[in-house]
Amino acid sequence: MTEFTKTVCPYCGVGCGLEVSPPAQLNKATNRDSQGNPTWRVRGDKSHPSSQGMVCVKGATIAESLDKNRLHYPMVRDSLDQEFRRVSWDEAFELITNRIQTVRFTQGSEAICMYGSGQFQTEDYYIAQKLLKGCLGTNNFDANSRLCMSSAVSGYIQSFGADGPPCCYEDLELTDCAFLIGTNTAECHPIIFNRLEKYHKKNRKVKMVVVDPRRTPTAEAADLHLAIRPGTDIDLLNGIAHLLMRWNYIDVGFIDDCTSNFSAYAEVIRHYSPEVTARQCGISIEDLETAARYWGQSQKVLSLWSMGVNQSTEGTAKVRTIINLHLMTGQIGKPGAGPFSLTGQPNAMGGREAGGLAHLLPGYRLVKNDQHRTEVEDFWGLKRGQISSVPGLTAWDMILGLETGDVGLLWIAATNPAVSMPDLERTKKALLRSPFTIYQDAYYPTETAAYAHVLLPAAQWGEKTGVMTNSERRVSLCQAFRQPPREAKADWEIFAEVGRRLGFADKFNFANSAQVYAEFTQLTKNRPCDMSGISHEQLQKQGPTHWPHPETGSGEWGVGNGDKTSSSPTPYTLHPTPSNSKRLYTDLHFHTPDGRARFGAYYSKGLAEPPDPDYPFILTTGRLYGHWHTQTRTGRIEKIRSMHPEPFIEIHPRDAAKLEISDNQVIEVRSRRGQAHFPAKVTKAIAPGTVFVPMHWGALWANQAEANALTHSEACPDSLQPELKACAVQLAPISVEVTSKNYQLQSSQW
Repeated sequence: MTEFTKTVCPYCGVGCGLEVSPPAQLNKATNRDSQGNPTWRVRGDKSHPSSQGMVCVKGATIAESLDKNRLHYPMVRDSLDQEFRRVSWDEAFELITNRIQTVRFTQGSEAICMYGSGQFQTEDYYIAQKLLKGCLGTNNFDANSRLCMSSAVSGYIQSFGADGPPCCYEDLELTDCAFLIGTNTAECHPIIFNRLEKYHKKNRKVKMVVVDPRRTPTAEAADLHLAIRPGTDIDLLNGIAHLLMRWNYIDVGFIDDCTSNFSAYAEVIRHYSPEVTARQCGISIEDLETAARYWGQSQKVLSLWSMGVNQSTEGTAKVRTIINLHLMTGQIGKPGAGPFSLTGQPNAMGGREAGGLAHLLPGYRLVKNDQHRTEVEDFWGLKRGQISSVPGLTAWDMILGLETGDVGLLWIAATNPAVSMPDLERTKKALLRSPFTIYQDAYYPTETAAYAHVLLPAAQWGEKTGVMTNSERRVSLCQAFRQPPREAKADWEIFAEVGRRLGFADKFNFANSAQVYAEFTQLTKNRPCDMSGISHEQLQKQGPTHWPHPETGSGEWGVGNGDKTSSSPTPYTLHPTPSNSKRLYTDLHFHTPDGRARFGAYYSKGLAEPPDPDYPFILTTGRLYGHWHTQTRTGRIEKIRSMHPEPFIEIHPRDAAKLEISDNQVIEVRSRRGQAHFPAKVTKAIAPGTVFVPMHWGALWANQAEANALTHSEACPDSLQPELKACAVQLAPISVEVTSKNYQLQSSQW
């Protein structure tokens, strides 16, 4: 037995390799946390190609959370005003299956919903899809990827014909120009940024442009920081395109041979002169021209983006407008170049591959596509027509369904919507109306547990073996290194047991997660995300692997991929990318019917809720370096809590002076939906007229400091991703105590 177990960090989408060993080892002192408790040792895995041995504070301290405030046993209650009581797994499964059957026969399968998570391993995602979309016939499975990456998904599909980031991390160290927009990479994806920053410092000719209303640590490292007004991303991108066209920095041959719809795009960008663009964005013409010149004069341009682009009512349009710049300059399919979305969650990519959004099926298939549904039905051994042709409810639609009574059962797993959903007060009121909520998580308490009728203890990172895919399409095996505590079970095992008890035993006859993954990868055969050559065994032997990775001798792309013999239209016409390729589209053929990438022509519409005299400030939200989402894990780690002890609001000195706000003074922030209180952090790092708050603090960790009490639910019409990044607010100084709570959460006896 080796001293260290290789696994993958379960925080962000970078997918860093970790090595973990027990607290006590022969001839070594017992490893302990700051309270003296024995804890597993964690170090970076130098052999993992994505992170190369680097690890951030979250990964380095993760083992300290393994045994803190764990949910150990199934718990139930009849109503939300009662206390939970412990039950056996058999009782819990009986209650759940009876309730599912009752809802099926009284309201129909469309009243059953599951809200999952990018924290899932691919095996968890896959079994959930098979249970809901296959056996139960409802597409009402959505994941918190809807709040994170769905605009990137729809942008890739519309521009290229298929989902999938075309770049890899190696491109960070090959590019001539890194263009970062809507991403604070230094704090949110620190190991990626470390690689880029080291390369940038060593190569003075390499340019870095950062587009962000805040002067973040990412922006501090840039050659050019464009502090645009929130909501003017498309103005900026179209303005850059205007100059590239004017200066003839375009690849006419690539445009003619490999793209479509350029004429419509050219007509749009004609209207974005430097004068108009600079005025709209609130930047100088000189800085705009510098950005365009950096892009146009570079042979290899790599664009990086994250939530600042995706979380918008124009999310898909923004993604496509970024891609447009690559298409007009031929900056794709080659080392160091291309559009690269940085995934927020550790396995959001795996979720997309497994069909883990309400409009998807496994293998990058769409529920609306007749042929795609037939392929999955045949593979699963279901009767034709069993899978619904109607996309399921998105995460926000589920909230609306609770309001109307159309949702009769809500199953939430590995996510915390009582903090992370937009329009939070409305969300909480809807959760209170749920007739039956199952909440499956590793920790207790959490904010969402307060709205549950059933609590199911889940095994977490390190307690189950499974697969995750990171931002660069690299698949890694996450090895279990310890047993789940008490009665906790892997998510996929819970879903499978419910399926068996509902009468679908033949569909869930899996002895382990390796068998689950082996079945799933067969559904990816001859698909854009072909992983038919990947298995747990292969990953153990060969290490992390990029897809596409078809099994040896699987042949050319065939039936089900847009061939002319198919009985119904499909959005994919596939052209082979070399097996195991680090990059997609190296042959400059795309997954569209004509093999061409499509330009998207968009005028800027701006924010869904712009500032006005009553609500004169724009609030934007985001992550901090140490914390992760809603603190379900990081809030229980002392070192991280000491790094970020309390929430805050960033405000520019000019705005603070007008409102007579001093540093650390508590500010009441109001939107049309709710209010919150934050200590002021007066700083020139934020643009005037804009304020920033971190999104990590829910009701468990601070008083009235929930960022999403303020945000709205308006969403991109294509991706259905809410605009969590911007809303209109008013500010007023108040005199109350600082809002943070110094919780000392005791180990759960549940």
